[in-house]
Amino acid sequence: MILESHITCPACGHVSIETMPTDACIYFFECTRCKTLLRPQAGHCCVFCSYGSVPCPPMQSAESCCAHPTASTDVGR
Repeated sequence: MILESHITCPACGHVSIETMPTDACIYFFECTRCKTLLRPQAGHCCVFCSYGSVPCPPMQSAESCCAHPTASTDVGR
């Protein structure tokens, strides 16, 4: 399982290398360069699935991603 992802900000193109949690989905991520708050695109479970170089760990293992709506955390804040 790959736990490191390169998130690319759609606003400024900045790439941030982040470690993905294995037990939660990240719904919000603030770009460290332009401070844009990224949110998952429609149909995606988290910012890693929308803007990352690899999908989140639950999607990589074909588990039911985001089965628990309270499992959200913030990264980059």
